[in-house]
This record gives sequence, structure tokens and C-alpha cells, in this order.
Amino acid sequence: MGVDFDSDLGKLQRLMAESIAGTTRRNAILSELHIQSADTIIDVGCGAGHLLIHLAKAVGNEGIIYGLDPSKAQLEQANQRCSEFDNIKLIERNADETQLEVDSCHSATSTQALEYIPDVNPALDEITRILKPGGAFVNVSILWDHFKFYGAEQRLNEKIHDAFRAHCSHQMLPMELPGKLERRGFKNVKDKSLAFVITRRDDNSPALYTEAVMASFALTQGISEEEVSDWRSQLKKAEARGRFGFTSFPVITSAYLG
Repeated sequence: MGVDFDSDLGKLQRLMAESIAGTTRRNAILSELHIQSADTIIDVGCGAGHLLIHLAKAVGNEGIIYGLDPSKAQLEQANQRCSEFDNIKLIERNADETQLEVDSCHSATSTQALEYIPDVNPALDEITRILKPGGAFVNVSILWDHFKFYGAEQRLNEKIHDAFRAHCSHQMLPMELPGKLERRGFKNVKDKSLAFVITRRDDNSPALYTEAVMASFALTQGISEEEVSDWRSQLKKAEARGRFGFTSFPVITSAYLG
């Protein structure tokens, strides 16, 4: 089952982007891109456009920022968020068909988008096609095997997590990405961990709304309401006893074409 970004998972992406985890990854991306004034940059899978504003400010009025996403709902959010910027152009297309010119972008970036594409190769081909020689590509994807809640009974916890694996196509894309980029002529491929740990389920925590989305998704995978409710209850009790945890392991991968 693929991700429907018009559903709760789309909301999760927006909430995550607004959290400290989202701020951290945006800062890491901006640091790796080495943006110059008047650059043209594409954000593949731009979602609600949180990164687009920062990119638009960095390139200035003479630069162009493309925000590409297949979801109308996400782009409506992005349009509202970016309405003050004339140098942001939104494109409702899949990652493998930007329709931009060859060698038209100085940089490309993508955040938690490529792992949801069943065949990621055409998307990487398209990114390679539109990048200028020497152009930077910066990607953030999660090592989903290390994405986990702690505090619930082990068997039940693993059952919920196993069901959630179906929500994306590539569980460990950062492990596959360096080879894919090198085969397309990218050089100086580097990886860096953006892992984080959370021990509270407060309203501003990525843990609480991630838990809610996982619970909802588990129901679509045939897990009973009783088990899902029990899982959430156990996490809440674990937090009260000071033994709750949520870990996520995003990886930022950077490379330069040719």
C-alpha cells in the first residue's frame, strides 16, 4: 500500500516539518547546498513548502525555486505558505516528469519523498537530467528499520511496526542511494546522520502525532482496534513511568554531478 499524501500521512509530513526535527533537517539541507544568488533550485516532493521559503530567500529575486509535488492538497498548502514570493513556482507532477529543460537547475533537493516512489530510478534519472554539471543533489530519507517506539510490550510493539512498513516502498533508501548516484555520474557522495530521540509525548512532539498516524495505518493493515488501542495505552503508561522513547534515523545524502 502506498502513501496517500492527501490523508493523515500528508498531515504528518506537515507536522513533522514544523517540529524541531523539521527545522534541523532544513538547516542541514541549506548548509549542504552552498546556494548562490540567482541560482535555480528544485525541491522534489516539496510538500507544504516549508523549505521553499528558505530557498527563495537564499537565491534572491533573480533566482528561481521550483516546488514539485504530485499532491494537489500539499501544493495548496505550499501556495498559501509561499504566496509572498514571486520567485517560487509550483509544479503538480511526479518526480520523473518535471518537464524542465536539460541542465536547468543549479541544485536539487528532496526530503522524505523518494522512499515513497516504488521505482525510484526514473526519478533519479530526471534529477540527473535537469541538473547542471557540478550541480548539487541533497536528499533526506529515513532508515525506517531504526524508526521505533519504545515502552509497549515487545510482541505488540513489533506487530504495529511491522504493519507500518507497508506505508513506504524503500525502508532503507539511504543505504541504496550512494550507489545509485555514483552510477549516474555523481561524485563526492557523503552521508550524515540526523537521528533524534524523544522521551515525551507532548502536543508539540513529533512522537505523539507519529503515534496517531501509525495507529490509524495499522487499522488499514488488519490489526484490531483493541490491539491498536492497547498499544497506545501502553505507550502512555510508559511515558508516565519515565520509560517511553521514540527514535528516528533520517540520513542526509549529498553529491555533485560530474
